[in-house]
Amino acid sequence: MADYLITGCSGGGKSTLIAELADRRFRIVTEPGRRLIADGITPWDDLRGFLLAAVDTARADLEIHRSTREPVFYDRGLIDALAGLERLGSGSVMDMLGSGRPYEGLVFIAPPWPEIHATDTDRQHAFDEAVEEYRHLAKLLPALGYRPVELPRTSVAERAALVLNALGI
Repeated sequence: MADYLITGCSGGGKSTLIAELADRRFRIVTEPGRRLIADGITPWDDLRGFLLAAVDTARADLEIHRSTREPVFYDRGLIDALAGLERLGSGSVMDMLGSGRPYEGLVFIAPPWPEIHATDTDRQHAFDEAVEEYRHLAKLLPALGYRPVELPRTSVAERAALVLNALGI
């Protein structure tokens, strides 16, 4: 398994980093939530249902790449969807996740970055909501046994270099 999660606050530059890694010929998995929205499943009508669909999508993504030996970088994933459910009061991530750890131990986390945060048709989180999301994930990851590596607020090329250097790639 070589599944690496890139998580963090909404509007923190995760998708841009994923695109950079794809340009460098690494396998990537795009954000489950954006794919669901493209398919007409939105969080604005039924947030819990949307998050459950994101859980299913993230689990399917992991299954697809289960036997892949080369690194796979995930733009958000199972942890993010479960964290959203936890914030809604639908149970704890630990209970919903079970005993397995779906990603490698190092997880890259994008901090709040007001200079690049923007909303669009798919991302409607206000900046203060993005900050709360980040804080929740930053506390959750170590509790799940992950070592979060905060991405610096710098160019996408430098962020990609940090990720690859941290992984020895």
